[in-house]
Amino acid sequence: MPTGNNFQHATYPRSDPGDRVAYREFQAGAPPDSPAWLDAMAAHGAQLAQARVRAVLFLHGTHLGTDLFGMQRLDEAGGLKRGYSRGIPGMEALLALMREDSNGVPAFRGGRKPPFNDDEATKKLIDEQAGDAGNFSAAYVDLFTKAVNRNVSQPITCARHLWSSEHHHLGRAQAAVRLITRLRALCVEQKLGAGDRILVQAHGQAGLVLALVSNLLALGKSSGRETMFQILKGHMPAGEIEQLESFLPTGNVLNGAALDVVTFGTPIRYGWDPSGLGKLLHIINHRPMRIDGKQWLAKMELPQITMEMPIAWGGDYVQQLAVAGSDAVPPSEAAKAANKALWELLEPWDGFERWLECARRCTRCANDGMCLLIDYKDSGSTNARDHLYGHAAYTRMNAILSNTTEIVLTLYAPPSTS
Repeated sequence: MPTGNNFQHATYPRSDPGDRVAYREFQAGAPPDSPAWLDAMAAHGAQLAQARVRAVLFLHGTHLGTDLFGMQRLDEAGGLKRGYSRGIPGMEALLALMREDSNGVPAFRGGRKPPFNDDEATKKLIDEQAGDAGNFSAAYVDLFTKAVNRNVSQPITCARHLWSSEHHHLGRAQAAVRLITRLRALCVEQKLGAGDRILVQAHGQAGLVLALVSNLLALGKSSGRETMFQILKGHMPAGEIEQLESFLPTGNVLNGAALDVVTFGTPIRYGWDPSGLGKLLHIINHRPMRIDGKQWLAKMELPQITMEMPIAWGGDYVQQLAVAGSDAVPPSEAAKAANKALWELLEPWDGFERWLECARRCTRCANDGMCLLIDYKDSGSTNARDHLYGHAAYTRMNAILSNTTEIVLTLYAPPSTS
């Protein structure tokens, strides 16, 4: 998307991304916490430090108790009750695999639902039930922190941040405001300034929160930012928006530090504004299955897809299907009204037919940033809890080294001297 994107929605191109995309096969390497593994991670930590990455924030939500695919919007407001899906082979079976009550994705014990608070008690409960499936667990972040800081003179600050996991426009917009506040506090605490970098690694829809952040941080005046703030003022505690409004016009929200972003399995939805970020990389669990040679596209054929999804045969189906038109539905009438107002700003598509049109575009790579399509080799199990339809692989403990290797080589490798 262009500089000055002003909250425009991403497009769904089917053309080859060219040199913006690269293809990989997952290589776990040495076992986590083994001497060889620690040595490799320490070398990456040294490169991060040399690039002046001073902090790494792991941003995640949870699949527990959430509408992972966004079927509520399709069911309640998208026309399915009027029979739009009839006559499309395999569609009813596909929708059953996406619905909360029939997709096999576990509920939160005790029936807890979003919004979730970023507190240690909640994150501990998520760790106990989800482990490292679609979750940057405490064990993941602790091991990463220990490993990258072995041979650096100034330790890299590492932390995790749980966003509310409200999979709708209002929830993501509120999360974006709160994330900027968290990042600004981090800059103050660590005395970050010009030349320093913050790296945020975001899983799933947390990446959409970062897309909104990029638009909020964009330089210059923004009619979209003003509209978003006006909508949010009635749904956030007094002072949260006003405080941010006072910082944004200065263009120095992060004290001059650069914000680098890596997303894992983030659906194509909101557009990115490159002027609000430093470096940008998208990583997607993807297995080329098409017979037309377009290996950069996902496969979307019915009814075959309903036989592939239960074993995650084609990669990350959440990234592929939780596109424009899908979403959870806010619980109150006031929140629904605010969500609709934000939808008019952020997303031009709505309804079952438009969602299906977007999904059938099979777009894997976002419009901006580098894109790595990696076969995480996680297919095979018939239990959705094991793979979350291809969405769980990124945060596994055995992926720490591979993920870090790809990030360092793509974003922070020193320039070639040849």
